[in-house]
Amino acid sequence: MPRAISPERVKELIETATEIFIAEGYRRTQMEDVARALGVAKGTLYGYVESKAALFDAAVRCADGHEPLPDPAVLPLRTPKADSTVASVRSRLLKEVSDLELLAALGRPPPAQPDAELASIVRDLYRRMSRNRCGIKLVDRCARDQPELAAVWFGQGRWGQHAALVEYLEQRGAKGSLRRPPSVPVTARLVLETVAFWAVHRHWDPSPQEVTEADVEATVVDLILHGLSA
Repeated sequence: MPRAISPERVKELIETATEIFIAEGYRRTQMEDVARALGVAKGTLYGYVESKAALFDAAVRCADGHEPLPDPAVLPLRTPKADSTVASVRSRLLKEVSDLELLAALGRPPPAQPDAELASIVRDLYRRMSRNRCGIKLVDRCARDQPELAAVWFGQGRWGQHAALVEYLEQRGAKGSLRRPPSVPVTARLVLETVAFWAVHRHWDPSPQEVTEADVEATVVDLILHGLSA
């Protein structure tokens, strides 16, 4: 009788695969890499997942606890249908932007305290990126190898967010609520990249700086706020 696969082993599989996909990208990651990291034979790995596509799909869905880990009873995980993984990413993006503070601000007139509004927007962006950092890092690293995923991630995700921030800065700058920088598109990109580095990418820094989350968030908000205050 084959040995039962424990929930802990499923968790280890997906976490290990996620880190390898992040390190190597989708195309360069091989099933042998994951099997070696888990300390099992490549053939054993196919008792867990049917293909690399199935493993990547599970990593995307389970990143940051977005979906529960697969039940060991359903293993091996089957290769997903075409566009299934992309649809999962699209759904997650839509869920996150549905109550995004940035979009809410675009639908209302400038407030009496514009600095407080901007601080709230930046803090909201930081916290969303922070709690979704594994999924963001995973998809950002692997989208370049999958055109359909790239179209959703970079088009609807990254550049959609950038366009919204550009519109916000233009609106508030025109009303005098915020300072008008030399280039609004460059400023919007700078804001988003700053937030993304500290909320997401620094966690994969090979030489990390010891600092608390509270200090990071407060400093990011403070610097952006003082750079744009009228």
